[in-house]
Amino acid sequence: MTAQVDYLAVLFANTSGASGDLLGSDEKELGQLVWQLVDLKNKTKPTHPFHLTLTNEVNSIGAGTSVCLCTDGQLHIRQVIHPQAAGKNLLVPECFFSFFDLRKEFRKHFPASDLKAVDVHFMAESLNLPVDELTVLDSSEVLPREAAVQNVKAMASIALALLPEPLSHTFLYPERVNEKFETGTCSKMEKVCDNSVIRARGLPWQSSDQDIARFFRGLNIAKGGAALCLNAQGRRNGEALVRFINEEHRDLALQRHKHHMGNRYIEVYKATGEDFLKIAGGTSNEVALFLSREDQVIVRMRGLPFTATQEQVLAFFGQGEGPTEVCDVSGGGDGILFVRYPDGRPTGDAFVLFSCEEHAQSALKKHKEILGKRYIELFKSTAAEVQQVLNRYSSAPLISVAPAPLVSMLPTVSLLPSPGGVRDCLRLRGLPYTATIEDILTFLGEFTRDIRPHGVHMVLNQQGRPSGDCFIQISSPERAFMASQRLHKQMMSGPRGVNCRYVEVFPCSAEEMGLVLMGGTLSGTGLSPPPCKSRRLSPPTYSFAGAPPVMSAEAAAALYPPIGQMMLAPRTMAPGHPYYPASTQVYMNYAAYYPR
Repeated sequence: MTAQVDYLAVLFANTSGASGDLLGSDEKELGQLVWQLVDLKNKTKPTHPFHLTLTNEVNSIGAGTSVCLCTDGQLHIRQVIHPQAAGKNLLVPECFFSFFDLRKEFRKHFPASDLKAVDVHFMAESLNLPVDELTVLDSSEVLPREAAVQNVKAMASIALALLPEPLSHTFLYPERVNEKFETGTCSKMEKVCDNSVIRARGLPWQSSDQDIARFFRGLNIAKGGAALCLNAQGRRNGEALVRFINEEHRDLALQRHKHHMGNRYIEVYKATGEDFLKIAGGTSNEVALFLSREDQVIVRMRGLPFTATQEQVLAFFGQGEGPTEVCDVSGGGDGILFVRYPDGRPTGDAFVLFSCEEHAQSALKKHKEILGKRYIELFKSTAAEVQQVLNRYSSAPLISVAPAPLVSMLPTVSLLPSPGGVRDCLRLRGLPYTATIEDILTFLGEFTRDIRPHGVHMVLNQQGRPSGDCFIQISSPERAFMASQRLHKQMMSGPRGVNCRYVEVFPCSAEEMGLVLMGGTLSGTGLSPPPCKSRRLSPPTYSFAGAPPVMSAEAAAALYPPIGQMMLAPRTMAPGHPYYPASTQVYMNYAAYYPR
């Protein structure tokens, strides 16, 4: 936009919540909208009154008049008008997609000014304009309408004072608000600025990149800059990485922390360019060609027969009783991308392109219909999800995996207790979370006298709260077995008789109890050791006193040339000295009690 603009509409928005630099950060409703026109050509402020709609005021001046908005900063348009319109499914007039930032126009005349320190007072004082009637914008109060009108009038005077003679570089290049999100691809070789990426957490599992763009409406997301994250099973995990066009828009996005998408609040945090490339970056030319077709809607197919062909997929979407149930794939066979392992074997996944949203919605209605002898799951997908799935199946893993230990060279020492231990303990599972030690003793009844001193151990979780498990040390294995037979699946009531539920009672050994109390898990599939007992967590430099060589250097070099030197001084694992890695939190997740 150049000098063809005839008028500036100096705009001021205020909500029922925070104002100033925090305007729009609390999702409060728009309270008032005040504006005044500025004639750029004649350098005057028309005396027209403040009308109910901006359109009426512009039309009252004359047909064909061009107008552009002007605001004090970015927040009025980007953080108030557009987010609230998106939340209420309202169409925003075209004039709200471009505007002049009065602070940036001021900096063209005063380059040394800090943009964050510039406000209406600062600009008015710098231009020698009267500031007596201005109201300071405080972030904790709502301006009355009279004060808002005074600020708008001051902004109009500042705009006139910034107009040079003749009109040159001021008010020529307005700020733009993207009307829609553009999908696209991203190469792993591309450089992504760390100060332009955020991580959104808590998204509904069915949300798409368009839903993310809607949540950040008013801020400009880079092309293909919304990447939904997948878990290890290839399903969405409720997180997304979003790349904005610059740091300014990223900082505004961080102010939407805990804003709502439907009934869920979304957490917004800083992320890095490397994080974004791990999710959205790709190197396959086949994928790049598939995603090069713009304005296409992607649908993911999961559960395909391994023998499925392009013709079968086309027939799957082409069949239907009515015209609304038939949805043609965009580009025919070229609009289908099968996901394969590096050796060429199919994974059962595929991505399909449709030319418009209407066709994609018709395709999604075929969710769980039969292809061959299998039902097919259909989901709306994104370009970033295509990259993630292809990266996961056809290239190296995103997270490097440590090489497998030389198991053949380590002694085969079991980290779990032997199954033949003395089972003189009881495990109670499924306790009410409100159960106290007195409730447990009441539940045990006559077996209370068999409890050893310090013999009741309530298992706690990492937050220090009851986990519903308890271990009890009994005087003998016979009494423990008898108690398990008599009390298994008997009912226990919490305090005041509430939270009544049955409790499972099993006999176990002291070794099993000890491992669980140190952080291991005991389930129907077996006993898993705690982190501090795992051999894979021990560092390669962990060593004990040297042991004598098992063979001479010559013999070791002849039998094992690559590892002969390693065989000269084997490192044995001394018992009783577990290694606790610094990154692992080791805690005692139990509380012991005396029986009364």
